[in-house]
Amino acid sequence: MYCNVADGARNRIRRYSKSQFPLCSDLLLRRVRKERTMSKAGAFDLASGLGGKIDRTEVLSAVEKYEKYHVFYGGEEEERKANYTDMVNKYYDLVTSFYEFGWGESFHFAARWKGESLKESIKRHEHFLALQLGLKPGHKVLDVGCGIGGPLREIARFSSTSVTGLNNNEYQITRGKELNRIAGVEKTCDFVKADFMKMPFSDNTFDAVYAIEATCHAPDAYGCYKEIYRVLKPGQCFAAYEWCMTDAFDPNNPEHQKIKAEIEIGDGLPDIRMTRQCLEALKQAGFEVIWEKDLVIDSPVPWYLPLDKNHFSLSSFRLTALGRFFTRNMVKALEFVGFAPRGSQRVQDFLEKAAEGLVEGGRKEIFTPMYFFLARKPLSDSR
Repeated sequence: MYCNVADGARNRIRRYSKSQFPLCSDLLLRRVRKERTMSKAGAFDLASGLGGKIDRTEVLSAVEKYEKYHVFYGGEEEERKANYTDMVNKYYDLVTSFYEFGWGESFHFAARWKGESLKESIKRHEHFLALQLGLKPGHKVLDVGCGIGGPLREIARFSSTSVTGLNNNEYQITRGKELNRIAGVEKTCDFVKADFMKMPFSDNTFDAVYAIEATCHAPDAYGCYKEIYRVLKPGQCFAAYEWCMTDAFDPNNPEHQKIKAEIEIGDGLPDIRMTRQCLEALKQAGFEVIWEKDLVIDSPVPWYLPLDKNHFSLSSFRLTALGRFFTRNMVKALEFVGFAPRGSQRVQDFLEKAAEGLVEGGRKEIFTPMYFFLARKPLSDSR
């Protein structure tokens, strides 16, 4: 059926692409032929997966509802926080196939050395967490906000541990289980569908907990960290990379506020906390902070380079300006012929807005995606 749909769409794509995008029509058609033989990361799979568990006839409506949560459409921070579950679920239903198409299985940035590929830096970023936590064979580990499980599979294999991924999005869990099976790690890696503000685990369950650019979706850092504290065994550690505004951010600067709003709408965030707010919330939750640092500071290669329109890389082509141009036109063509649901272009648009905000936030040093901390739950928990 997949190939039949693709074959049926080719002529319509040719007519559409030649009339609307004459300079890229041949490239588009060659790419379509190639994508027919590709795995889940292919462009047709991007289109067919768009919307996640949302019925394809309701994708446009979901996009409109999601957009209304945000500043550019008159949305308010308190409304986003009050409805964070609906907002974040809609976001990940809409964008997960785009993320996997562009980034692979691990949806996060990384500090990067010169000469190191994006893929290599992402793996090293994950290994760093495992080493900081002192993971050992037999440890029971929790990944808070695990996405489709790229990091948990890598960390489980690297450290010979069992990792549970906590996620409140059904589509991502379904996809993650499929990838676990393909990778052969279904016996050591699993998923639990739940809200990280109300975890369905007993007290003192895990030997280690980590979060990679995920708890930024929480409406309240203290409430989230307190739940993590509860399920972590005494004497054990929690490590995370947080998305934060830095001390260089000026809330009275309109340009800074615009950048912040672009990141929020493009990344499903109710708000973006300051680094010091995360630190205060950790301590308030009861953690002893072993060390904390914005790892952006020591990165030889700018973390935002993959999204910079002035940067070109064959290894991460889909993230470049040319790659994103191709993706945008491909999605437009596939939506036009009915293969992708209505609203697909709108999703691409707010992801583009996010990329612009992230690059500008990085250049101006007002935003970081890797405020790192390592914190311990005291052996004698008096709480």
